[in-house]
Amino acid sequence: MINRVNSIEVRKINRNAIYKFLYKHDPISIQEIAQTLNMSLPTVTQNLKELQERDLIIETGLFESTGGRKAKAITYNSLKYAVGLDITRNHVGMVLIDLSGKVINNVRKQFPFVNSKDYFSGVGDLVKQFVDECTIESSKILGVGIALPAILSADKQTVNYATVIDFKGGSVKDFSEFILYPCILSNDANAAGFAELWNEDDIQNVVYLSLNNSVGGSIIIGKNIYSGQNQRSGEFGHMTIVPDGRTCYCGQKGCVDVYCSAKNLSDSTNGNIADFFRLLRSNSGPQQALWEEYLTHLVVIINNLRMLYDCNVILGGYAGAYMDEYLEDLRTLVSSKNSFEIDGSYLHVCKYKLEATAVGAALQHIESFINNI
Repeated sequence: MINRVNSIEVRKINRNAIYKFLYKHDPISIQEIAQTLNMSLPTVTQNLKELQERDLIIETGLFESTGGRKAKAITYNSLKYAVGLDITRNHVGMVLIDLSGKVINNVRKQFPFVNSKDYFSGVGDLVKQFVDECTIESSKILGVGIALPAILSADKQTVNYATVIDFKGGSVKDFSEFILYPCILSNDANAAGFAELWNEDDIQNVVYLSLNNSVGGSIIIGKNIYSGQNQRSGEFGHMTIVPDGRTCYCGQKGCVDVYCSAKNLSDSTNGNIADFFRLLRSNSGPQQALWEEYLTHLVVIINNLRMLYDCNVILGGYAGAYMDEYLEDLRTLVSSKNSFEIDGSYLHVCKYKLEATAVGAALQHIESFINNI
């Protein structure tokens, strides 16, 4: 019995290794899989047969012959999907991604959060309508990831702390009662940071600074979210950078959130962050003054994060999405604060400009699916 169990486990490990290899590569031949993974051709062939029977891989044609029979080109079948929700105080952002993480569709609806059955039922209706509009068969949806501006329990089932939305003590069950698919909760900043590192094999450690209407972040070590002893890691918005400074919504004074929230910029343009950066490009005086003050504090927090974690820092969120054209200036500013480095090449801007949080929430289902092949 022990040998049989071990044999089954080995087959599962091999099958998963082959699938993950296909996931990360363009169409490839059986021979290349065997050679790269150091497996025998019969082992690879048998596992590919099982994967094909489960409709998890497909043949996409034949490679050019180098003499002899042409080798079959094999890749994974991307026809599985996940939905991601970004729950904010006033909106619900929704994305549909395929197995590769590609965004197939996204939409943002004004839908103010209320801790009531009517709200959760309404979210369920939004999800159903969104999936129907995407014309995807329900059987191909792996699940719905739900990102919240909240601190979650270790098992991600309940909300331990929430001030941006009134949901302390809330549960994934509040949502899943009205959503037809398996549901997973995520912290919003952790979800966005997770999305940034998806399929980035060369980056293992990063700090993600989320510059949304509330500031947050995530710490990723060895490609895993570091949650902290109390699930509160990455709460960069509540680090003090101005002792006895302005009052934060949390009740303390001088928090990063007070000085680096995207609202500091968008409030000057009726809440439209795109309009802020449009006016900034045209050298509008009020926006220039706000930007200079904003950078003064942003540079301090970026340098502090570099000193603490000694890894790449990625700027994301509503404000971070617009910072590509200012990146070199920011790198110059942060390097002037750095005691050890003469440049700021460790600083980067997010690759997901829209709905990164929702994408990261959806990717939780994709990761679980891949790991359990």
